[in-house]
Amino acid sequence: MTGDGAAREDAPQAGGERVAIVGAGLAGCLLAVLLGRRGIPVTVYERRPDPRVSGAERGRSINLAISARGLAALEQVGLRDRSLEQALPMHGRMVHPVSGGQNFQPYSADGERAINSIGRAELNRSLLDTAGATPGVTLRFSQRVTGVDTAAGTVLLEDSDDEPADVVLAGDGAYSAVRRSLGLGEDADFLEHGYKELTVPPKDGEFALDPDALHIWPRGTSMMIALPNLDRSFTCTLFWPKGDFDALGTPEEVTAYFERHYPDVAGLMPDLADDYEHNPVGSLVTVRCWPWTRHADGGGGAIVALLGDAAHAIVPFFGQGANCAFEDCIEIDRCLTETGGDWAGALSLYQERRKANTDAIAGMALDNFIEMRDRVSSPVYRAKQAATHALERRLAGRYVSRYELVSFSTMPYAEIPARIRRQNRILAGAAAGTAAALALTALALRRRA
Repeated sequence: MTGDGAAREDAPQAGGERVAIVGAGLAGCLLAVLLGRRGIPVTVYERRPDPRVSGAERGRSINLAISARGLAALEQVGLRDRSLEQALPMHGRMVHPVSGGQNFQPYSADGERAINSIGRAELNRSLLDTAGATPGVTLRFSQRVTGVDTAAGTVLLEDSDDEPADVVLAGDGAYSAVRRSLGLGEDADFLEHGYKELTVPPKDGEFALDPDALHIWPRGTSMMIALPNLDRSFTCTLFWPKGDFDALGTPEEVTAYFERHYPDVAGLMPDLADDYEHNPVGSLVTVRCWPWTRHADGGGGAIVALLGDAAHAIVPFFGQGANCAFEDCIEIDRCLTETGGDWAGALSLYQERRKANTDAIAGMALDNFIEMRDRVSSPVYRAKQAATHALERRLAGRYVSRYELVSFSTMPYAEIPARIRRQNRILAGAAAGTAAALALTALALRRRA
């Protein structure tokens, strides 16, 4: 796509429908740009004031790890390079055992590939600027959508009159008001863990920790992570069982606990007690929903579709939430092209294609939580990772780790587990064949003797 806001010449246009997007977060803004460049007028409703003016909510960022899928989507709207300028590459994990002795674990076999740490607020600002500059896109802030009346074809607003819409695309998050107003079948699975953000500021004007890594302090049933920021600070996130947050009641208790359990970083956090007291505890939820679309009974009215966290919220432990939501937007755009701009057909095709993929990454994200908090500090795990990287180097392109397929490729998520099983079967067969050949050789040598 061009970067000047012009409509795509190769993109079939929809038939003049009034299109509303609920939520001006990452996915909502990206989708607004994609539709605006097709020549489709879009109104974006956002419950918050304009975050470019009011600033981000305290303690709610969870830095993003943008990787291949997100970068591919951002390239479609000319924001790939700009986003990378706002990001810092992380080539691996730096693991901090409680006993000391950090160890670095590269993400890729060649050590060259990296995921990219970027603040959610910075990326959202870039997308808002791009959406606001796209002809046909209208951004409306401080407009809380409470639901959709599909029969009447209206978006329901909390403090003003309902507004007409023929197509409503809901990117209003894991606790989507649109999803709940439609009564779509959903399963929300909350982890017993919550999260709280802390900060490691620059030390003498420089990074206090290695900025080329995602830092992990694995502690069995809990952990802390830290991602670098352009201002040379680190955003740290505690992932603890929710009840544990209440166990530390005074600044002295907080300081003493961190000195005991996170000894190599506690002294680098001068605002630790204040951040701990005032930053909120967030919840971690996996949302599985089906269907993602709803039509008015008997035709007419509005067609509604969910995207991003509203359809399939996942926990953040594979760094794929934003990447996955961006893929939703690209798929909607692709389906509109394939169906000649027919919204009903496009959104039906979109949900059928994306559901298995989002279920797959939801499961992998939960598994990665266990890996990060329990396994990464184990010598057995490190030996296994070294062996995996050795296989990747020796069998380049034929053997690829799950992490590389998720983070450094755009292979559909749903195809990855089968790819891994197939690789392992081939390796097991090769190992069995080698063992059999060695046994036959040994037997022949014994007979000759």
